[in-house]
Amino acid sequence: MSTLKIHTVESAPQESKALLEKSQEAYGYVPNLHGALAESPGLLEAYQSLHGLFTQSSFDKDELTVVWQTINVAHECHYCVPAHTAIAHSMQINEVIIDALRNGTVLPSVKLQALHEMTLSIVHNRGRVTDAELEAFYAAGYNQRHVLDIILGLSQKVISNYTNHIAETPLDEGFKKFAWEAAIV
Repeated sequence: MSTLKIHTVESAPQESKALLEKSQEAYGYVPNLHGALAESPGLLEAYQSLHGLFTQSSFDKDELTVVWQTINVAHECHYCVPAHTAIAHSMQINEVIIDALRNGTVLPSVKLQALHEMTLSIVHNRGRVTDAELEAFYAAGYNQRHVLDIILGLSQKVISNYTNHIAETPLDEGFKKFAWEAAIV
């Protein structure tokens, strides 16, 4: 059982109140993840800033989803996989992409699969990718900025995934229908 508090706007440290109000305005409620992050105003602000930066990166909506969900599944995040499933649906991502990411199956395009594989390599190898992996990624239509933007997305996801593991963050009501558990290997 976690000892991390899930804050509301009212219970949050003073420095986090405006940040949680920003979340409330954006989503219509304060997501439990944001409530958990609020204990550290700097961490909540970093998460929100990284989210904004990543959504404005070189990736389109399908590619954002591939990076986010690849990392969420690799980190076995019980909260972020359902959350990003709901987000993907709201972004009108093709169901085939959503299911492939959740289930670890092949994506419907060579380019998205290459993005998925590069993201996994960066996560699993802690950034130590091979020249051959980079060449294959570039051959699929990506470039150096895309590699660096994966790292930007990873920075955001480390904050959320690790916090959710420690906080055992409960799913928000809208995410419960997309509940997910890591496959037992």
